[in-house]
Amino acid sequence: MKLTREQLATLETPCVIIDVAQARRNIRDMQRAVTAAGCALRPHVKTHKMALFARMQVEAGARGITCAKVSEAEIMAAGGLRDIFIAYPLVGAFRIRRALALAPTLDRLILAVDSLESAQALSDAARAAGMRVEARLEIDTGAGRTGVPPRRAAELARCIAAMPGLRLTGIYTFKGLIYQGKATQDNALAAKEEGELMREAARGIRAAGVPIADISAGSSPTGVDVARTGMVTEVRPGTYIFKDQMLCREHVAQPEQIAVRYAATVVSAQHEAYAVLDGGSKTFATDIPLHAPPFYYPGYAAVEGRPDLCLSRMNEEHGILTATSGQTGLRVGDVLTLIPIHACTAVNLQNTVYLLEDGALTRHRVDARGMTV
Repeated sequence: MKLTREQLATLETPCVIIDVAQARRNIRDMQRAVTAAGCALRPHVKTHKMALFARMQVEAGARGITCAKVSEAEIMAAGGLRDIFIAYPLVGAFRIRRALALAPTLDRLILAVDSLESAQALSDAARAAGMRVEARLEIDTGAGRTGVPPRRAAELARCIAAMPGLRLTGIYTFKGLIYQGKATQDNALAAKEEGELMREAARGIRAAGVPIADISAGSSPTGVDVARTGMVTEVRPGTYIFKDQMLCREHVAQPEQIAVRYAATVVSAQHEAYAVLDGGSKTFATDIPLHAPPFYYPGYAAVEGRPDLCLSRMNEEHGILTATSGQTGLRVGDVLTLIPIHACTAVNLQNTVYLLEDGALTRHRVDARGMTV
């Protein structure tokens, strides 16, 4: 991303800038790789949270999109997206009510369950509304998050398939870079295990008399490798559209492919040893701990062109930059660009972002920002 001094001067900082051309290239490259593997792509919108980019992904060949919450799905539907998977257990009468209201407005809405309780509540509500909704069962393949353990999947799937309000059509998982229950930096090994675990889960469910069709897996670090196993029908990467420091460390991105930047202004430089930016924890993502395995990030974002500087600590509205030499050399009014560790949380902290396209900067609303229900 190349920004001139004049362009930087027009920004209202702190802010996030997205290189639209690079995002399009990232969309194209992922779509080509997954299609070549004979697999479908259903990208997760958690990274961009904007219908504009979701439409780009579908126009490039994506089967549909993935959301985490029903509120995100409502926003994407309003933005013209017609095939949506909410990959999160649909628990709570308010969520179920909103999902059932959304379903008739779409070509396809897939809902998620991972327990008998959640499935029963969804089935009862759907039946009361005179509906039968499509559902997928989540499998825990090692992330230790939501999802039924593989050994219990077949029995639970059999019970769900018998519920009159549900149509169980598939299974899904999120695993990431986990191998045999532990973090790994071997993408191919993690992906192979992911494919094998999901294939075996599907085999057990089908043997129990439930004819599921879809096996959905894959995150940005493993998506292409999982697709290439031939053991899944769909992958759901998200961060690939913008990329970030994390994907570079996870061997699936190069720095020049990162389409997102922060911009921040130095507002105080009273001491040689540090300078203060106009963005703090309300601007910069803090979901990745510093100085922790496996990547030991030294700061909350990397300052472009100044590897000697470190965003080492923050308050809500203050970001503290220190220098390895002990002298930052920064002046009040300097505008810096920084690379996020994790693009998803970086974007979600913003009400609007700047889009850089054909040399021009425009502001665009983050449609689904803060949609947590």
